[in-house]
Amino acid sequence: MTQQERYEAAKNRYAGIGVDTDAAIAQLKEVPVSLHCWQGDDVTGFDHVGPLTGGIQVTGNYPGKARTPEELMQDMDEVLRLTPGKKKLNLHASYAIFEEGEHVDRDKLEPKHFAKWVAFAKERNMGIDFNPTFFSHDKIKDGLTLSSPDEETRRFWIDHGKACIRISEYFAKETGVPCVMNIWTGDGYKDIPADRMGPRLRYKDSIEQILSEPFDRKLVKPCVESKVFGIGVESYTAGSGEFTLTFAATHEGCLPLMDNGHYHPTEVVSDKIPTLLCFFPEIALHITRPVRWDSDHVVLFDDETKEMAKEIVRNDALSRVYMALDYFDAGINRISAWTVGFRSWQKALLSALCTPNRKLKELQDQNSLSEMMVLQEELKTYPFGDIWEEYCRQCGVSAGSEWFEEVKKYEAEVLLKR
Repeated sequence: MTQQERYEAAKNRYAGIGVDTDAAIAQLKEVPVSLHCWQGDDVTGFDHVGPLTGGIQVTGNYPGKARTPEELMQDMDEVLRLTPGKKKLNLHASYAIFEEGEHVDRDKLEPKHFAKWVAFAKERNMGIDFNPTFFSHDKIKDGLTLSSPDEETRRFWIDHGKACIRISEYFAKETGVPCVMNIWTGDGYKDIPADRMGPRLRYKDSIEQILSEPFDRKLVKPCVESKVFGIGVESYTAGSGEFTLTFAATHEGCLPLMDNGHYHPTEVVSDKIPTLLCFFPEIALHITRPVRWDSDHVVLFDDETKEMAKEIVRNDALSRVYMALDYFDAGINRISAWTVGFRSWQKALLSALCTPNRKLKELQDQNSLSEMMVLQEELKTYPFGDIWEEYCRQCGVSAGSEWFEEVKKYEAEVLLKR
């Protein structure tokens, strides 16, 4: 059978359970997913020299790391060629691009320092998401930024956040796509603190000051992201899950952002998504793969990834959830890591769109739990691979592992020569 014949056969089989695969493919083509720039250079950025600090660590030293903006953009272009679907670009403030001889600190960043990224995004018809960078900087004092008791330190980082609000609005106006701006810090303590409330009150005040910067709420979508713990802050983090969720719930226009690596290992974000959708008009996700904790492994087409996508799709929330990848593996080919992760999330979304969600909900409401289980298990062996192949064909990319041959060629011709 040809690929098209296999697709028609699979399409008919899915139609038998009430799924329109043509409609699923068409819908997924319009769903933007943010591709994070920091996989390509191990979260180094361009505004500082030195190691990562502030609760972040990247492991591995695979050859070919991007060292300049030009190399990073070149590598991202390779990923864009190998992946289906609609993309946004996700940047950290540390990826500002300065003219030769120019440098400003993070509290003085301006839109002009990201003009080359805007040109890159516009040429590829992508919007841009943004993240203030509260790590890897000498003005982190005693491991603290927005929650610091030192007012000079805290003022610097508040001003950085305000600068990022202005830059985010610039991104949205230039690209015509709303910019999701995510606030996350690694602030915390290695050992048991004597004061848990004080840092959180300062953190709350700092974020409120950042959000007092005037901006168009239709253009900028500010988020707050939690953390369960991090390197060097194992006992206490100021931005806990309870803190960020309550902040978002009590500050109009501020979204909760869930990173599925930022919770206790027994918690799953797939269960949190429908809960938050009961109360928030919009939410945001950073999609990663935690292994025992927030280790930021490459996203795979695994059970929790599929469950997260199901909850977004079955609750008709594709237009309410801002989705971005977030991982950084330096132990394998970085282009491959990017590509596998993006394709895996695309597979998860397409699989969710090819699930008879209405039928399954009806069976649950009718307490037909035996039939519901049977149908859920039958779906696991449905010919999803043929639907995926058709989606990739329509997007002009390889459906199988053939794309990796291109990665190997790119590695030999480009990465190994750096």
